[in-house]
Formats: sequence, C-alpha cells, structure tokens
Amino acid sequence: MKMELNLFKDKNEVAEKFCAYLENLITVREAIYIALSGGSTPKIVFDRLAQNYSHLDWSHVHLFWGDERCVPPTHEDSNYKMTVDHLLSKIVIPKENIHRIKGEAPPAEEAETYGRLLERVLPKYNGMPQFDLVMLGMGSDGHTVSIFPNQIDLWSSEKWCEVADHPDNGQKRVTITGKVINNAREVAFLVTGSEKQEKVTEILQNKPNSKLYPAALVAPDYGRLSWFLDEAAAEGI
Repeated sequence: MKMELNLFKDKNEVAEKFCAYLENLITVREAIYIALSGGSTPKIVFDRLAQNYSHLDWSHVHLFWGDERCVPPTHEDSNYKMTVDHLLSKIVIPKENIHRIKGEAPPAEEAETYGRLLERVLPKYNGMPQFDLVMLGMGSDGHTVSIFPNQIDLWSSEKWCEVADHPDNGQKRVTITGKVINNAREVAFLVTGSEKQEKVTEILQNKPNSKLYPAALVAPDYGRLSWFLDEAAAEGI
C-alpha cells in the first residue's frame, strides 16, 4: 500500500484540493468507477465540483455509494438525495452511470442486490470488483462507511455489501465491506474537524487500540491511500 498525507488549513481547502485530485483521475482514465461518501465535507466537494468544474466530462464516470441509510431517496437522511441536490442536478451525466443504493428496499435484499450490481458493473481485479476510487469519511468514533466499532466484524465479511445498524438510533444502513474498499485502486479519506483529531492521531500513529476502529482497517492491497485532513483534524500528528 502507498499512503499520502495531505494537510490543509480548513475544510474548504480540503474540498478544493480533493476536487483537483478528482479532476486528474477523471481526466486521465477512459472510464472511472467511483464510490461516493456522504457527510458535510463531501457536500462542499459536490458544490465545488458543480460550480467550478463544469468542464469535466462526466459521460465516462460511473457513480456508486459506499453506504446508504435505509430511507427513501427523497428523505433528508439519504446520501443519494444529498448528492442529487449538490451535484447530480447540476451536471450532465448519463442516468445509466448513476448506481444508487435503494434505501427504500428491504435492507438485506438490497445488500444482496447491490453486491450483485458491483459484481456485474465494476471491473475485476484479483477476482473481485474494483473501484477506481473509494471516497471515505470518518466519524469521531472511528467508523467509516457504515461499519461501526461495535460491528467491526462486518469489515471482514465475505460479502461485497452488508446491513449495519447505527449504534445509537438503530437505523439500518447498507454498506460496502472491507474487501471491496481494500481492493480499490485509490482510497481517499476526507476528514475535518477537531472532534476527529483523537482518532486520526491514534490511527496514523498506529496505536495498539486503533485496530478497534474500522477506519484503521483501510489499507488498499494494491492501491494508494490518500488522507485529506484539515488542521483541526491533524493537530495531534
């Protein structure tokens, strides 16, 4: 695994630098398969892409989601809705290139269905579906996608997708698993805010208890891991 650490002033600079990184990936590849993340920093990324990167050719970009809350696509909690509001409604991209997780479907059924979609649509590497880029966030508890510390066994599932339960409210979510993430060509963490500082420090300094956090298990077997951090999140490293 190759790892790059990128430190920036604030979440706006993180978003701008990530957009430039993404522009390069989209420009140099004939077809590109991306798993998107939800969250406040990706929202800024999507706004900047829509406003400042209209020159990008989205016709060869296929968009997926790393996880989704089990709600309808019009619900305010939906990662898909957030992406529509801040990006998809403002760019020209073929409908057939948008591969959403159907949060309104029965969770276990949709996890199987989405896993089959990944198997069918994504290129294969090492006998497994391979994303060109998996975009990740990290919670203050060290979770990533929708794999939380109390369900860390989901990370090593043999399936491409699993159903997770939020530890506080019990909300069900469909999430890709560690096998898919660590088979990607590129994985990028976008982590901002002082509330993330403790876990960022433990993970990047490889503290013994860091392996209790799903985010610490992100280690692309044959690809590159890039961290995009603001000063607040990186203060302890």
